[in-house]
Amino acid sequence: MPRLLAFLLLLCACDGGHPSRPEANAPTPAEALERLLAGNRRFFSGLPASRSAAAARRKELATGQKPFAVVVCCSDSRVGPEVVFDQGLGDIFVVRTAGEVVDDVGLGSIEYAVEHLGSPLVVVLGHEGCGAVTAALEGGDAPGHIGAVVKAIAPAVAESAGAPGDALDNAVRAQIRAVVRRLRSAAPIVAELVHAGRVRVVGARYDLDTGVVEVVER
Repeated sequence: MPRLLAFLLLLCACDGGHPSRPEANAPTPAEALERLLAGNRRFFSGLPASRSAAAARRKELATGQKPFAVVVCCSDSRVGPEVVFDQGLGDIFVVRTAGEVVDDVGLGSIEYAVEHLGSPLVVVLGHEGCGAVTAALEGGDAPGHIGAVVKAIAPAVAESAGAPGDALDNAVRAQIRAVVRRLRSAAPIVAELVHAGRVRVVGARYDLDTGVVEVVER
């Protein structure tokens, strides 16, 4: 059996389904974004939704998943996307790395979510005071594999250099936009779905002080 076919069959077996097709009741990218932002409003207002049906939800999810959004975000422990967007089990597909750096493995994970699971929205979520971006901004040598993270963020730092305002926040926003651009042009899967209007990639920034998520790249 060809390796690619075997891999696709394995994915289907793991999720109890078939490669993505638009569903009649699936949210549009705009609806998915509003659902996330509504959850964030509940979060920063201190009114999170009840999760009393968690046991029933676990049983439902045992047979498959259909997350309505993908969130690509920093690994920072203060920026847990399920909490920040007030979502439950099975609602969002999360890819987390320091500085929301997306390598080939991360991209493959995103491709799986949008193509196989049918998620119509990808949100790249950076945040105030990002340590990974700070390290890239300060420069110098980084120990171990941390250097790979710093190197990946360095172009965003260079792009934002000399801009008015806070240098760190400018670099944070530049990194968000850089990842958004990369994903929108990531051929063949994500770029084709974006072009077809089935997937939208947006960038957002989380404020540690207020808990508010601001869309910075639509």
